[in-house]
Amino acid sequence: MRKGSDNLLHKFLNLRIFKLSNLSLPLHPMNKLSVIVPCFNEEAVLEKSPAIIREKIKSLADSGKISSDSFILFIDDGSTDRTWDIISQLCHDDKTFCGLKLSCNNGHQNALLAGLQFVADKCDTCISIDADLQDDINAMDSMIDKFDEGFEIVYGVRNSRKTDNFLKRWSARFFYWFMLLLGTKTIPNHADFRLMSKKAIGALLNYKEKNIFLRGIIPSMGFRNCFVYYDRQKRIAGKTKFSLGKMTNLALFGITSFSTRPLRLIFLIGVLSFLISIASFIYVLWSYLGGDSVKGWTSLIASIWFLGSIIIMSIGIIGEYIGRIYSEVKNRPPYNVERVIYEEEKEDD
Repeated sequence: MRKGSDNLLHKFLNLRIFKLSNLSLPLHPMNKLSVIVPCFNEEAVLEKSPAIIREKIKSLADSGKISSDSFILFIDDGSTDRTWDIISQLCHDDKTFCGLKLSCNNGHQNALLAGLQFVADKCDTCISIDADLQDDINAMDSMIDKFDEGFEIVYGVRNSRKTDNFLKRWSARFFYWFMLLLGTKTIPNHADFRLMSKKAIGALLNYKEKNIFLRGIIPSMGFRNCFVYYDRQKRIAGKTKFSLGKMTNLALFGITSFSTRPLRLIFLIGVLSFLISIASFIYVLWSYLGGDSVKGWTSLIASIWFLGSIIIMSIGIIGEYIGRIYSEVKNRPPYNVERVIYEEEKEDD
């Protein structure tokens, strides 16, 4: 009788173990999330966006997708308005918020890098998003779901660029096409709205270059990744700080940081110019022998202008690369932190 009871007990325990082992549990049950928000002169935006982000963090925590100690990090990239004052007040009023103040304006990519370096050992995942919340904050739910499925990097990609003006829309298309032509791996219609795991952040921080272009570096890292699509929203307040000049500078950074094809293109243009010059020489010689050298004046002037423009353009391209090398060998830090407001510091205060 006892032997039969033991057999029934063993069968019952084996069945329970089988059921428990087949439960669909999340891969990261204690996911501590940090939301990184770079800011530059965003006092108008910061009157509204912190409450919206905090509410999203709270709803994610209440639904069990992230841990309750997740936090929001605002990075002040050398603002000249009341941006840091607002961030400081937010941090002291609510422990969900943290602040990082850079000593001067270092650019969006360096501000974002500063945030990633700060949270690298303080969270399991991070999501970077601009303060104006044009990137749909509700896409965070899908990003975290993808992370729980095992993806280390999740890119937020726009469904379309209908909200952009004509110039910005076509310049963006040309940029992505040109980057692809030069062999640089970028994600079309993706800016810096993305989720990264702690492992991916750690790998990113192994890249020591000073001319940082995250939109090119992160896709080149590998890791299991996927896309989450969303519709671009209107700015909640204020005006964009990303001018045409900054967009052009970012494009130059991306091209010169990830591709040597422009240098090879110079060589090919040089070969083509050499062949054209040989043809011009033959034409001039033929005209001279025929006693009709005056006709060559137009072709000569055209050749001079053509070769002169090619030379100047080539020197400019080489100069861009030399400038990047110059800034790299100086090995200056990409940013300096002036002030940090984090949970431990708040407790000390």
